[in-house]
Amino acid sequence: QVQLVESGGGLVQAGGSLRLSCAASGLTFSTYAMGWFRQAPGKEREFVATISGSGVSTYYAGSVKGRFTVSRDNGKNTVYLQMNSLKPEDTAVYYCAADRVTASNLVTLNRYAYDYWGQGTQVTVSS
Repeated sequence: QVQLVESGGGLVQAGGSLRLSCAASGLTFSTYAMGWFRQAPGKEREFVATISGSGVSTYYAGSVKGRFTVSRDNGKNTVYLQMNSLKPEDTAVYYCAADRVTASNLVTLNRYAYDYWGQGTQVTVSS
């Protein structure tokens, strides 16, 4: 049974930082591209960042590029999202997701392509 468990969310002031973690189990972690998405109240879930199975390739939404960094530790079956220079508009529930891919350098941007999702962790940025 595949499980993705996010942690690290919380309340932070604008300009601050948080590091989210997503621990995966029940899958061969390195064969999955991992993604981070977020959903604010009343809005659709949106793409934030993705990283390939090997960790070599990454891609970011324009709204977070230069502020957020996605990384992974395949030895620990964990993907991370380092969030710096946080803004109130970053407030949302953040979800990690896993997509089985055919090559270790592939990333996945389309949320509908992901096979598994975590339950989410709340990030609130106060002004």
